[in-house]
Amino acid sequence: MAWVGLDIGTSAVKAVVVDDRETPLLQAERPLTTQRPGPHLSEQDAQSWLDAVFDLLDAWAHEHPAIMAQVAGLGLSGQMHGAVCLGADAKPLLPVILWNDGRAAPEAAELNARHPKLAWKTGVPATPGFTAPKLLWLARHRPALFEAVRTVLLPKDYVRLALTGDMVTDMSDAAGSWWLDQARRDWCEEALEATGISRAMLPALVEGSAPSGVIRPALAQRWGMSGRVVVAGGAGDAMAGAIGVGAVEDGPFLSLGTSAQLFAPGKAYRPLPDQYLHAYCHAAPGRWAQVAALLNGASCLAWAADLLGEPIEKLLAEVAQKPAGPGEILFLPYLTGERTPHNDAEASGGFIGLTPSSGKADLIRAVLEGVAYSFADAAECLRAAGGTLEAAAIIGGGARSPLWVQILADVLAIPLTRFRGGEKGPAFGAARLARAAATGVDIAEIATAPPVLDVTQPRPALSEAYGDKVAAFRRFYQATKAAR
Repeated sequence: MAWVGLDIGTSAVKAVVVDDRETPLLQAERPLTTQRPGPHLSEQDAQSWLDAVFDLLDAWAHEHPAIMAQVAGLGLSGQMHGAVCLGADAKPLLPVILWNDGRAAPEAAELNARHPKLAWKTGVPATPGFTAPKLLWLARHRPALFEAVRTVLLPKDYVRLALTGDMVTDMSDAAGSWWLDQARRDWCEEALEATGISRAMLPALVEGSAPSGVIRPALAQRWGMSGRVVVAGGAGDAMAGAIGVGAVEDGPFLSLGTSAQLFAPGKAYRPLPDQYLHAYCHAAPGRWAQVAALLNGASCLAWAADLLGEPIEKLLAEVAQKPAGPGEILFLPYLTGERTPHNDAEASGGFIGLTPSSGKADLIRAVLEGVAYSFADAAECLRAAGGTLEAAAIIGGGARSPLWVQILADVLAIPLTRFRGGEKGPAFGAARLARAAATGVDIAEIATAPPVLDVTQPRPALSEAYGDKVAAFRRFYQATKAAR
């Protein structure tokens, strides 16, 4: 049998097909675009996700019919927090407001002021990126549209609706809505009431490794899938990545995609609202995770490369030719605000330390280091919550750069492990969830660590030098905040 994993990301839809031995049979991706119609606004067209998914599966059906005939299950991973607001016809009423959209900052602040104790149930104080404040914003600023909303889905679950006809989400993706009671693994009535939402407007809840429906017969026939193809509950992208690298009960990891996360799984629900360290349901039943959410990851590198008009690979090669160690320029990576540890939608990016001799490679080094310093902040939050960080894995598109991984290892002063296929970790994790849902096998038995690609050791002398830069980085943020 074969298992499909689909990751509905921000920059692309990524997909894999693996067999029972987890040998990759097919891999592909389709790019996505994000619209920014104004300051702090970030939107996507939900139809673009469907177009990408259907184009990809149509191509596989045409080019690899023998493999598609073996598919017995499909798993979904996706960008979290986005508000897909559907009307009575189950069609989107407006563009999807994404995780890195900051328009609902006043509504998030109001929720926290009025309901300070809810953070202990929902896992973290409300932030502008979460789904719940977005609906409160819609009620305040677009009341006619709000009145027309019949269902609110998360991004990957809109794709599920197209594939199966079912309105379902999983615990881990629901965890990022601010509507879930994390300890009870059920919708939180107090949070729903606080935002004017009823349970009837939300999808059914299942565990990530449980069945959520089956692919519509007409679509299964279209793609040459024989028999009943089960669709798993799936997971938010960070949790799917954890399943992909075997981080079910222990083993922290860094995810360096468009956004970034520091993820630490466990068997207990351990919230720490004051530090904006998210305590979320995991995609595995009976497990939770502490997650430091960084809104700006590899997207910063893509932005800088586009600004400089050079391919990323060329710019990274130029940085690699420079002497190792911290550069003179500091970069604040908060291009779309920041969540952990600041919860600051108004935070912005910036460079400091520029001179007439500063070149493109110096700017790119500063970008790589700035994101690494954000991870240093995340590590501090994890330790404040009682966690440890002595070693970690790293996944995501940014992990393809050995240079960036080395900088991260030096800044965090820990060894970092890369796995084969780690850049498609969430899609691979989704395929594992598909297998669990279709066969009934315990996801913990499937979710083992994949083959190691390499381990990057920190260099003690450089770790010490980077320590001073992290302190300067924190002062840089405070200075920009004070200057607003």
